[in-house]
Amino acid sequence: MPTHRNWAGNIQYSARAYHRPTTVAELATLVAGSDRIRAVGSGHSFNPLGDTTGDLVTLAGLPADVRLDEERRTVDVPAAMRYGDLASWLHERGYGLANLASLPHISVAGAIATGTHGSGERNGNLATAVAGLELVTATGELRTVHRDSDDFAAMVVSLGALGIVTRVTLDVLPTFDLRQYVHLDLPRAALDEALGSAYSVSVFTDWRSTRGTQVWRKQLADAPAPPAGWLGTTAADRPWHPVPGMPTANCTEQLGVPGPWHERLPHFRLGFTPSSGDELQSEYHLPRADAADALAALDEVAPLIAPVLQISELRTIAADDLWLSPQYHRDSLAIHFTWIADTARVLPVVAEVEQALAPFAPRPHWGKVFTTAPEAIAATYPRWSDFATLLHHLDPTAKFHTPALNPLFPR
Repeated sequence: MPTHRNWAGNIQYSARAYHRPTTVAELATLVAGSDRIRAVGSGHSFNPLGDTTGDLVTLAGLPADVRLDEERRTVDVPAAMRYGDLASWLHERGYGLANLASLPHISVAGAIATGTHGSGERNGNLATAVAGLELVTATGELRTVHRDSDDFAAMVVSLGALGIVTRVTLDVLPTFDLRQYVHLDLPRAALDEALGSAYSVSVFTDWRSTRGTQVWRKQLADAPAPPAGWLGTTAADRPWHPVPGMPTANCTEQLGVPGPWHERLPHFRLGFTPSSGDELQSEYHLPRADAADALAALDEVAPLIAPVLQISELRTIAADDLWLSPQYHRDSLAIHFTWIADTARVLPVVAEVEQALAPFAPRPHWGKVFTTAPEAIAATYPRWSDFATLLHHLDPTAKFHTPALNPLFPR
């Protein structure tokens, strides 16, 4: 078997075999006959969540048909489809999605399972657009769940622990246009206003001062352009990359040029690799109301953060009802760190960040690097024990468990 690694290269998969089924029936047979099995998507996880000592399955060989239901305003897509490919397909037919992540290269099922998100005070994470799922459970049964199904709220952001998702049904809306403006040097005092100022907003910082190095505002195309000196910033007069020195050709168009939603909501273009993958990432979600206090707490450890950081990003996400969503029942601020690719230097800093944020009940992003104790994570999720009960019922032998899941839901 060839060596398989995640996108960043920091995780080498330990599977005994690698499979590419071409039909759902073939996948169901594989699942039923395996004692340990896991699906792998685009590999954009930075921890062993997608690893297994058993069978690793890619869904890229399953039927790739996309089904648009204009009456219900939904689209049914294969789990392995990349968001960027789906977005282009939808836009050509006059439809869109409410939001996208910063990378359009990620797979639909993988992003949903981990609660991946974009930004915007009124925008939920990507999983909140899910109207239905088709998945193969531990017995090899093909099961379909919809919003009115029992346990639907547990099945969507499920960390891949309840089965292998084969298809996803998503809500769609009419296509729309956005303009993207970049502003430089945002005062910390203006952060809250900045985050609520457009359809989707990201604030970047290097933690070398309290100011935001860049603000990326993705506003509706018919909204008025920001005034000169907006919130005390300087308007960018050329394209920027979030990480200084990286090629701006990789980034979506800026300078207020109008364009379709799928070419502005991500930070990076589908046709480019945003970076070499030579990085590690962490992210923590905490109540939006605690933003000022949480950032002040991080100021205390900023001298530790800055030397091992490429860039940090602040985003907002609306609350939802999905049991293991990092935004479960709370409007959230996401504090993201793109670290250098040096695990030995980064992990001690991650621990310091987590200690600083501990008073605010942070929820780590499921697909990124964190060291938070399982019991501390569980304490922030009111439906944790309910999910554990459902997990034991649907997968009593821990067939879908991974090195990252074992300490969270021990058997």
